[in-house]
Amino acid sequence: MDDLQSEKEQIEEMRAWWSEYGRVVIAGIVIAIGGLIGYSQYTASQTASQLAASELFETLVSHIVDGDLDDAESVADDLANDYADTSYAAQSRLAMARLYMDQNRDQDAADVLNELLTMGADEGLTNIGRLRLARVLLYQDKPQDVADLLEGTNVDAFAGLTDELLGDAYTALGRYDDAGDAYRRALADPSPNPTIDRALVQMKLVDLPETVVAESAVEDGESE
Repeated sequence: MDDLQSEKEQIEEMRAWWSEYGRVVIAGIVIAIGGLIGYSQYTASQTASQLAASELFETLVSHIVDGDLDDAESVADDLANDYADTSYAAQSRLAMARLYMDQNRDQDAADVLNELLTMGADEGLTNIGRLRLARVLLYQDKPQDVADLLEGTNVDAFAGLTDELLGDAYTALGRYDDAGDAYRRALADPSPNPTIDRALVQMKLVDLPETVVAESAVEDGESE
């Protein structure tokens, strides 16, 4: 009898507990299931977005290969406006910069590369865009803009190329000591995959005024 009474009490306690907390438990289950469904839908949406952006980028590349500027601009704008959160939007800026330079539209190239730098793209694409912009600015005879753009940047993978471009800018500005330092840093880059033509950089260093070249020769003799 006592056992039966105990079971009845336990059942009543369970009923009371469920009456008070049952809705909370159900709500928690519903929220958890909803979260899983939402995450699955979000993942599917992201995958679909990446695929669509990839197809658009392939179309862009085709237009660029054909030199079709108008269609390339239209597709690149679609990527920038509709798929800004994908890497393809940033890559389209790099591709368009190349097409603009091929068609002697250097200011348009500079503009799209500046857009890339403000897009919040991944670090690698941003660094590539910065270096390509520096080349365009040198082509436009804007060495001070190059110095402003590259001074203070410290990216190991692009250190040699950054220093070479800085050396070119300093040379154009008449800052020959700074140019010599930049070229020597570029030549000293220990990267196993150098980004510079060492013979060309050495030639640029030798072509600096004799005082700078002489200092370099002294330093090389002391290091031997």
